[in-house]
Amino acid sequence: GGTMKRRAGEREKELKKKKLLEELGEKRLPYVTPADADFHQLWKTKYSKLIFRKSDSVPEELHRMVQEGFLTLREHDCFFQDLVRIKGKDFVTPVSRILIGNPGCTYKYLNTRLFTVPWPTKGYDIKYCSPEIRDACKALIRLNDYLHIEAVKVLQEQNLFETKEVQDTSLIDRKQNIAASLTEKGSVSEDQSSCCVSEGDHLILKNRTSYNLTLLNYMDPLQMLYLKQEPYFGMGNMAVSWHHDENLVERSTVAVYSYSCQGSAVEESNEQNLKGRDPAVWHVGLKVAWDIETPGLAIPLHQGDFYLMLDDLNMTHQHCVLAGFSPRFSSTHRVADCSRGTLEYILGRCELALQNLQTDSDSMALSLKSLETAVIKQVEEIHNEVEFEWLRQFWFQGKRYLKFSDWWLKPMAKLEEFWRKMEIMVS
Repeated sequence: GGTMKRRAGEREKELKKKKLLEELGEKRLPYVTPADADFHQLWKTKYSKLIFRKSDSVPEELHRMVQEGFLTLREHDCFFQDLVRIKGKDFVTPVSRILIGNPGCTYKYLNTRLFTVPWPTKGYDIKYCSPEIRDACKALIRLNDYLHIEAVKVLQEQNLFETKEVQDTSLIDRKQNIAASLTEKGSVSEDQSSCCVSEGDHLILKNRTSYNLTLLNYMDPLQMLYLKQEPYFGMGNMAVSWHHDENLVERSTVAVYSYSCQGSAVEESNEQNLKGRDPAVWHVGLKVAWDIETPGLAIPLHQGDFYLMLDDLNMTHQHCVLAGFSPRFSSTHRVADCSRGTLEYILGRCELALQNLQTDSDSMALSLKSLETAVIKQVEEIHNEVEFEWLRQFWFQGKRYLKFSDWWLKPMAKLEEFWRKMEIMVS
């Protein structure tokens, strides 16, 4: 059922897009950059849930760790182009990526399931292939913690979560308290933290900002033979086309840290008479979805800047990434909807299926406990899920994970063993 619905949805989108582009013809919609006079007014009114922070607001030491981590991963050839399905066709993404995050977590985008390279997590014994790779993963969990705290502060300032009480405490107190209570996991006593933010708000904040993974991107535009042109506004070369991020917890924040390695070769074009965006500089583009009244936004991203997409911005708006001239890394932190995407989940499903398998104590012959249609159907569903959503998705691109850690090998062997048993059950 899901596939049919999705296809219908995609068709509808295609028609909308076609109509939009036909309507435009040779015209281009207007967009603004910070160089324009009406930029801040437009930002405040139509794009207020996009928060932007310049690189000097981030601690130097964090920049250093993260940027070193990026370069390490590039040296070890740890970025991979993904084969994705769009409208039933297979494409290789122009951008190369790797997913790093909580152990056992996965993230699905454009019908491709990526498996996290685990970052160092308390309570898990993770062996890395080299100390440098370990340091890179550690730098990213540090960045993750930092962006989590920043997102919590901003959401509180903007009051973007249903507040259940009158706020009487001064804002600063509240901010510090909640930031502390969310980071030092429990070091702030319960009564202290509840004075400023009710239990419910605390949970909402945590659920929408506790990033469980980051999708890292890398692209060197000068190595690309061909980049798509941005079609609506004439913003130029796109590294990533217009889209909404998918598979996220509803209304959760997305945080993006950007690092373009400006070599001596590429500096900004000094022509300030350029209309629109400077093509040498990377930008993030934003537009209101399916709206041709509101001008678009193109925001320059310099080395070490980061931005946050708050609340429902990712649903009401679309974004794209406009390529500059220099190679660029980004770390995009997300609250992935892992309800059906964790190792724990799929192991649980397998165990459920195997409850219908019994072994005769004398002959050791295998048989089914129940022949009810519903039970058999469920086993077959789980059998397919473990095969198509996990085993095939992993082995199709699983070799890449061995550059980092052997973490996924044992779980995959276990899933395969369960799959074999289900094969027997089906036969």
